[in-house]
Amino acid sequence: MNARSPRVLVVDDEADLRELLELTLLKMGLDVDSAATLGEARALLATAEREYQLVLTDMRLPDGLGLELVREVTAAYKNTPVAVVTAFGSADNAVIALKAGAFDYISKPVALDQLRLMVQSALRLNAAPAAGQAPAATPTASRLRGESAVIQALRAQIARLARSMAPIAIHGESGSGKELAAREIHAQSSRAAQPFIAVNCGAIPEALMEAEFFGYRKGAFTGAADERDGFFQAANGGTLMLDEVADLPLAMQVKLLRAIQERRVRKIGATAEEPVDVRIISATHKNLAQCVEQGSFRQDLFYRLNVIELGLPPLRERLDDLPVLTGAILERLGTFEHKVVLGPGVLEALRGYSFPGNVRELENILERALAFADDGVIQVDDLSLKGARMAEAAPLPLAEPAAVAAAAAAMPPQPDTLPSSLPDYLNQIERDIILRALAQTQFNRTQAAQLLGISFRQLRYQMQKLNIQEPEA
Repeated sequence: MNARSPRVLVVDDEADLRELLELTLLKMGLDVDSAATLGEARALLATAEREYQLVLTDMRLPDGLGLELVREVTAAYKNTPVAVVTAFGSADNAVIALKAGAFDYISKPVALDQLRLMVQSALRLNAAPAAGQAPAATPTASRLRGESAVIQALRAQIARLARSMAPIAIHGESGSGKELAAREIHAQSSRAAQPFIAVNCGAIPEALMEAEFFGYRKGAFTGAADERDGFFQAANGGTLMLDEVADLPLAMQVKLLRAIQERRVRKIGATAEEPVDVRIISATHKNLAQCVEQGSFRQDLFYRLNVIELGLPPLRERLDDLPVLTGAILERLGTFEHKVVLGPGVLEALRGYSFPGNVRELENILERALAFADDGVIQVDDLSLKGARMAEAAPLPLAEPAAVAAAAAAMPPQPDTLPSSLPDYLNQIERDIILRALAQTQFNRTQAAQLLGISFRQLRYQMQKLNIQEPEA
């Protein structure tokens, strides 16, 4: 064999299976060492001239458990992925191995196509460019912006998780960036060149779920004019993200559990299953353990999905990242000719807000503020921060009830028939209310804005839109 060929260590006490694994790996162009016991495997690992790119071990060995080898290799040989071979139906053992640090697992009887896919995925983790091949491109900047301690710890954890194929359950509040974290894990993994498919489980009608996830054959049901792949086939070789997985109905949870455990799916109308190689990342803003207790989520599926947990911090716990986050958002909102910047005191105003909607709400606040900003400069008055803990930077108070009642009374009478143009009719109502507020304050726009419960800039924007001009003296 070529001295540069990757070397794999196979550990199994069944001679026939060990020989099958050896032959398959040799045909893939790999060097193979074999061991029948834990003792033999440890001796080979300790040999200085041998460096393994993968260790493949059975779970049950004559002198101990393969789980011991998983822990030892993970601790002492951090760059060597270790995979386990489990008995058919021993899903619990696979989960235990993954939690202990195993890269992946394969079930008996061993499907050689799945074995090859797993080995190729493991070898890509530490692959160096071949002779004459250009080095790998410099990694792109992290999707998770910020330099706070919590976000740096999160990025470090993601880098570790990317080296495993274990299912990951991401939990965090709405808007905290769960899909961004899932994409970051995929981008840093050996599957980065393969598809990343994100599915919102709460957005699919229950009647269509099986067809959407597993696909269907032509003629399988009325309207199935062509054969179609499902989410699993679309993500084959890559990563499948199940967003809002807690919204899956119980009937679909059963089918999903089988697909994850067996790594095979059957299209609607098909007679045979087909293998799929996907890494599962699930996400939800709900407490899955609580959903299990309430009976809305299956415990066995929770056990399969929740192998590794990844928690995302809310924005209020990393406000030090606001300058970086706002800078990235403003860069996206601006253009080459027209930059968007923050005026004095805006960052301080944002720091006083709790952001219940997290980073997504920050984006919405800045986009809305830009609509009222002059020349791309966002001022404090352009912000609308409900419940913000601010003093001077607080938005103007809402109109007093008496003023609201007066404005409502001043509305023009409603017509007996619907107007021909609803937008024109609404604009006329808004125009009349603004004119009456301006007349009441003798065209003092600051006081009129306070009377109407809006900011000065919002009033000025509406006056320009409705062509309301101050009367000449």
